[in-house]
Amino acid sequence: MTGEAFYLLAGVWALAILAVFVVAIRLSYRIEARSPDLTNRSGFPRNAMMFHTITNMSVARDEETQGMRRRMNRLLLLVLAGFVVMWAGLYLVRSAG
Repeated sequence: MTGEAFYLLAGVWALAILAVFVVAIRLSYRIEARSPDLTNRSGFPRNAMMFHTITNMSVARDEETQGMRRRMNRLLLLVLAGFVVMWAGLYLVRSAG
């Protein structure tokens, strides 16, 4: 595979991984809405409290919310693995050329 084709593929791969990350963020907001201690009562927009949802701090303990949290963690692991694969591919292309 030529370098140009790989860089095009890497760009598409990055967009796909970004889309998965956006799905994880949206899932984090849904988890926060179901958790009384994480609900935004200020009336002002705020960032997703992903650290709390990843580590299960103040998250509702019902089975459905915990299932959503496990799904979000799997999506975030997929994002991490996707960027590791992209980094390895870019490293190989640069060292070969």
